[in-house]
Amino acid sequence: MKKLTIALSLACMFASASAWAADYKIMAPAAPGGGWDQTARAMQSALQDEKISSSVQVFNVPGAGGTIGLAQFVNNSSGDPSQLIVGGYVMVGAILTNNSPVALDKVTPIARLTGEYETIVVPASSDIKDMAGLVEKLKADPGAVSWAGGSAGGVDHITAGLIAKAIGVDPTKVNYIAFSGGGEALAAILGGQVTVGISGYGEFESQIKAGQLRLIGISSDAKVDGIDAPTFKEGGVDVAIQNWRMVAAAPGLSDEQKAAITADIEKMAQSETWKKTLADKGWENTYLAGDDFAKQLQADTEATASILKDIGLVK
Repeated sequence: MKKLTIALSLACMFASASAWAADYKIMAPAAPGGGWDQTARAMQSALQDEKISSSVQVFNVPGAGGTIGLAQFVNNSSGDPSQLIVGGYVMVGAILTNNSPVALDKVTPIARLTGEYETIVVPASSDIKDMAGLVEKLKADPGAVSWAGGSAGGVDHITAGLIAKAIGVDPTKVNYIAFSGGGEALAAILGGQVTVGISGYGEFESQIKAGQLRLIGISSDAKVDGIDAPTFKEGGVDVAIQNWRMVAAAPGLSDEQKAAITADIEKMAQSETWKKTLADKGWENTYLAGDDFAKQLQADTEATASILKDIGLVK
């Protein structure tokens, strides 16, 4: 009888572990190297290292600010609880600027994961030494200053437009060059093909520390620990903005499936592996889940539409 009890206990334990350790496939709707790709792969490491998931695969579907991947995700993953997609503020703007037929109301929001401030860099050889130098060039000839960033209508593009507006330059004159992946944008900046680069600190950190890029400003309200840069405001430009990244699940899920995924992501967000990733990459912990996140997503979508119209990116 005792042996039977032990056997049944072990069977229950293994069954529980099997149900607990779900398999996931995470879509990064951008090319390798960018913020969404980094987020998806950081999730992969944390979910597996913390034994929250038995297997996590990451795949990339780049293009159009994530809207190509979003459409593919919505069309192909309905009802499948193993499918996840990373997205964020960039996608909110891209949906509007690309007139995407598929919006974020078609997926199942799970959680906002991280926040990251925008940074502006120039090649080490650039004659632009600080934000004042950038402002001077923008005022003299905004079209002569080329910006390398993420997809059109995303937070990089919005930030460039807000900077122009703040200093009295027509935002529609901003010479913004959109790249589908952080690696491509970085190559253009390092190669001197553009004047400045704009993105999250994590995408430039290695090159800044190696002395290849000069960091001239960050979009926070106050100094950020571990990042040696003046804020835009300290540089004379009254702009503060924060990018954020999220994870969403497939459409058509049951309440039980959504709850199980949310529980896994919450475990991940509270894990030591994830906390270390945030610290290493300079990402802010802005975790928000459930109805609170759904409400925040709707509010940000409305606010972004207003900003894009204001700076001439959406009519």
